[in-house]
Amino acid sequence: MTGVKPAVREVHVAVAVVIREGRVLIARRPDHVHQGGLLEFPGGKVEPDETVQQALVREIAEETGLSVPEGSLKPVIGIRHDYGDKRVFLDVWRTQEAIGVAEGREGQPIEWLLPGDLRDEDFPAANRPIIRALRLPPVLAITGAIENVADGLRGLQMALAGLSSDLVVLRAPDLPVEDYLRLAERAVPLCRDAGVGVIVHGAPATFRETPGAAGLHLPWRQAETLSERPIPPGAWLGVSCHDAGQLVHATSLGADYVTLGPVTPTPTHPEARGIGWAEFGRLARAARVPVYGLGGLGPGDVARSRDEGGQGVAGIRFWWSAR
Repeated sequence: MTGVKPAVREVHVAVAVVIREGRVLIARRPDHVHQGGLLEFPGGKVEPDETVQQALVREIAEETGLSVPEGSLKPVIGIRHDYGDKRVFLDVWRTQEAIGVAEGREGQPIEWLLPGDLRDEDFPAANRPIIRALRLPPVLAITGAIENVADGLRGLQMALAGLSSDLVVLRAPDLPVEDYLRLAERAVPLCRDAGVGVIVHGAPATFRETPGAAGLHLPWRQAETLSERPIPPGAWLGVSCHDAGQLVHATSLGADYVTLGPVTPTPTHPEARGIGWAEFGRLARAARVPVYGLGGLGPGDVARSRDEGGQGVAGIRFWWSAR
């Protein structure tokens, strides 16, 4: 029929995050191909008779000469992106067990880069959630109950000594706004000295009024009132989510990550039934942003979260003692 555009077929692309000594293998796309000249992660189209893992083993060997044990591949994130002229599903997996010396076997320049050196503008737009996933820690720490500024700072200083993450969500919903801002103002340099960034929690104004904050985490009640990203791209934006619809809205706001749960019941919210790992995995695999499991979880659950397509875990009890 005249005037009807043909449907654009989605291309299933296997993408490999190959990590060695903390660095990620990156190549530059040839100038003559789609998105030419930009950087990319190794990978390629999944053939009809292949699993995504088989495609990755083949593509990595063809492109770089590296040998990857199929069983070493772990899911990172799945991303659907519409370029207008092309729709892709990026099926992203990671490995730290590649064997051999990497070389650009198709004439492409390759290099090993630190995650912090990966810049959005150097990659196709669809790759940006992958960059977020590589920069974010596997464990996201959240502060527990804080009754006043002095106790909050004292508790934070004690908890930082045993923290194995470089990001903390400063959550204190029971504090008046003025007290929370005083707490945040003093928490930022305290955490910075420990090599930890502070993500403030609450309304967008909280971020604007906290110089040096690493980002903003929106409770769902705040996120649902917004229609666009409320903070600059250079800062972390997180959103608390509980179902598929909320994940979609968080993505539309330009969230860099979300927390999802509760996965299991928690002592602080025993009335809230956990969604369970199966539902967490279903939602995390469909999400277009890194997803932290939340609710009764700790660092020992990071591997399970990642097996289910999550970024890792977020929580309070594993690092914040009752005070």
